[in-house]
Amino acid sequence: MDASESSAAGPRPPDLRLGAPTPRVALVIIAAVALVAILYAGRDVLAPFVLGIFLVFLLDPPVEWLARRGIGRGSAVLLVYLIVIAIVVILVAITAAPLISQVRKLIDELPALVETLRAQLLVLLERLGVPDDIIANIRGALDHLGATIGRIDPAVFLPFVTSVFSIIGSVVAFIVVPVWVWYVVKDRPAVTAGLEAGIPELWRADVRAVTAITTDVLGRWVRGQLILGSAVGLATLVGLVILGIVVDPIFLRFSVVLAVIAGFLEMLPIIGPIISAIPALILAVTVSPVALVAVFLLYLVIQQLENTFLVPKIQGDAVALHPAAILFVIVLGGAVYGLLGAILAVPIAAAARDVYRHFFRRLSDHESDLTRAIAGAPADPPPAESESGEEL
Repeated sequence: MDASESSAAGPRPPDLRLGAPTPRVALVIIAAVALVAILYAGRDVLAPFVLGIFLVFLLDPPVEWLARRGIGRGSAVLLVYLIVIAIVVILVAITAAPLISQVRKLIDELPALVETLRAQLLVLLERLGVPDDIIANIRGALDHLGATIGRIDPAVFLPFVTSVFSIIGSVVAFIVVPVWVWYVVKDRPAVTAGLEAGIPELWRADVRAVTAITTDVLGRWVRGQLILGSAVGLATLVGLVILGIVVDPIFLRFSVVLAVIAGFLEMLPIIGPIISAIPALILAVTVSPVALVAVFLLYLVIQQLENTFLVPKIQGDAVALHPAAILFVIVLGGAVYGLLGAILAVPIAAAARDVYRHFFRRLSDHESDLTRAIAGAPADPPPAESESGEEL
């Protein structure tokens, strides 16, 4: 084809495929690697700022909603802050006193509960025909455990209390974080524009797409977990109160403690609900088989209702991972960064999955794939669901 034929065919469409890195892109990559290395080196002091990121994801949507209605971002942030503070104060006022009271009751009644559990376990072993020598060894171990618990001195909790107060004593970090969140939320459009200006132009479309992917996944996860944890905690509280009235008062005495445990552990998918049910099941064992069945059914029904009605509506497919992948990343995250790493492992893995799909499509030779990737369209049609209803 000569020049006249080429001009008649019209201008060539721009090449949307990723190209080799320019010197500016290489500089950005080096800066990003250096930033990750610095953050990893200072990971021990980043926990307050992780909490700050949670707050940014929670506070930015209502601030954005108010800003679109003509309220200045500074005033919108102040209004949202006041509402959040009022909600926190009300929740603390409602739950703090009964929670502290029930924890004290649990410590006081723990030796008696262990003794009841010991007696019932020994009866069960005898009914199962376990040899007498094995039962004797188990009885000795349980007697030692009961004696140890009976001699617990409150002073043994002093190191824990001291460590808690030392964390609280790091007031500077936890005072700086709300101020940091204030500026991030208030100036987010300007901060975003400033960061984008420092990125090579060829990468800006990808940066926008990746930012949209990660903020969507992490934002929906943070807001979803807050709603799910509150719903599960409240449902557990109501269910235990009913069991305390109908089955045995012991569930009423510890309903707030067990509900807080259930709501908090909701942040750990799959294993969290299982762990949160264990204390309630142990209490039920000390009561009767009927109580054990009732508690098992209560936690099972709550989880089934949550997975059937709440999770699809609140989170949708934002954090849809196969159960095997969830368990793997939770264990890996916990090994790398403790409890916080285990909690954050699932949304980070889901965001990484979607970012991988984005760049996989950006490296495609198909024009439609490239256009959809730059536009931030969904990466691929959802794959077939597993029997658990979750995506790999």
